[in-house]
Amino acid sequence: MADIALTRATVVTMNERREILRDGSVVIEGNEIVDVGKTDDVRPRYRVDIELDCRDKLVLPGLVDCHVHLAQALLRGCADDMSLIPWLCERVWPMQGSYTAEEGKLSAQLCCLEMIKSGTTTFVESGLHSRYGFDGIAEVVESMGMRAALSKKLMDVAGYADRPDAIPASMVEEGRSTMEETLAMIKKWHGKANDRIHVWFGPRTPGACTVDFYREIAERAKEHGTGITIHLAEVRQDIEYMRKEFNMTPMQFMEYCGLVGEHVIYAHGVWLPEEDFARLRETGGTVCHCPASNLKLASGIAPVPEMLKSRVNVALGCDGGPSNNCYDMMREMKLAAIVHKGWLLDPEVLPAEAVLEMATVNGARATLWGDRLGSLEPGKLADVIVLDRRKPHLVPVRNPVSNLVYAANGGDVDTVIVDGEIVMREREVKTIDEAEVVALAQELGLKVDERLGLNIGPRWPVV
Repeated sequence: MADIALTRATVVTMNERREILRDGSVVIEGNEIVDVGKTDDVRPRYRVDIELDCRDKLVLPGLVDCHVHLAQALLRGCADDMSLIPWLCERVWPMQGSYTAEEGKLSAQLCCLEMIKSGTTTFVESGLHSRYGFDGIAEVVESMGMRAALSKKLMDVAGYADRPDAIPASMVEEGRSTMEETLAMIKKWHGKANDRIHVWFGPRTPGACTVDFYREIAERAKEHGTGITIHLAEVRQDIEYMRKEFNMTPMQFMEYCGLVGEHVIYAHGVWLPEEDFARLRETGGTVCHCPASNLKLASGIAPVPEMLKSRVNVALGCDGGPSNNCYDMMREMKLAAIVHKGWLLDPEVLPAEAVLEMATVNGARATLWGDRLGSLEPGKLADVIVLDRRKPHLVPVRNPVSNLVYAANGGDVDTVIVDGEIVMREREVKTIDEAEVVALAQELGLKVDERLGLNIGPRWPVV
């Protein structure tokens, strides 16, 4: 007996051989995949509770977004066409610094709703401020049925790179309290919701943490067997600061602080020098590529082809509402696949298959669920998405992976299964009232602007 069978599908397995099955099936029992193969071979073996006929549909592993700011969904469009430092100091930090826990929770609901509807099943939250309400956000992840590594933001200095007073008072946290809260949240939430929730450490960028504090974070993460995520070399100022203050490259500084290993995700990596690629490969960390955010903020273009050639694990991330304006990994895959072709004048660089690996198996490896996520194989966790290919922009199909990366968008996702549970079917999310969240987000999102006296709107006249 099995719970769910997805049959008659084109199955992109992402297994070691990267097999694509025509007329394939995926069978789920509990929260695990128990069988994958040709429908006529697999289906007769099982009696199932729910059978989803997926002919003319694409079945693949749920996408993994390795860099998400949950609290920024409510700030979508608040700081368009600004560079990073004023973007942070004049808009994003002051707005987030006015949040209530209710707004932090609503932003998380809005973000998770968008991720579910565009095929993301697992994500890494880059760092939650205490004022957002960690408990409420963890409850959102639990109730909405997603899989997440929720990182608590840590800091013991109020700076950013060489600006010692960059972080506004409303966003400043005391080092001991951030550490104590992180450890409390690990005790309370790590492994909860049938192991769908993990708690990570999310130290702020160099300039906001002392070396000793970074080293303590590194030791605590090892002690608790959990992960670390940190923004690294996102803008030129970051590497200039590390060179000036420590005479080190970013990865030399990370090694100096002990922030290295397979359990570490470095977000962005735009300005990582070539000499750091070997260090990344040897220490086993992951660089999370966020092309939309880096392009919109004019931070630069990360050297992803070069890192992949050096056998660095590179994953993919959408970042946040003000820097990307959406949390759609389908859009992110296309941008990741084409930006380097234009930049390097090489149409062969980063083919669709490599980008899909970044969004699935590479991301899974980065999350520490890697041995159980990222591919459709017996024994893996049942995180599966279904795309409806019966769309004008998705036919004809010559290469399903090409169509997925270059032509699809999040709106093509039909069904989402996480941990063996159907959280969306035929575009209807089962775990939350979508209309209620959307209406409330529109209302409360603009109240954040009003609270700070910000008049953010069209540059053109509204009549």
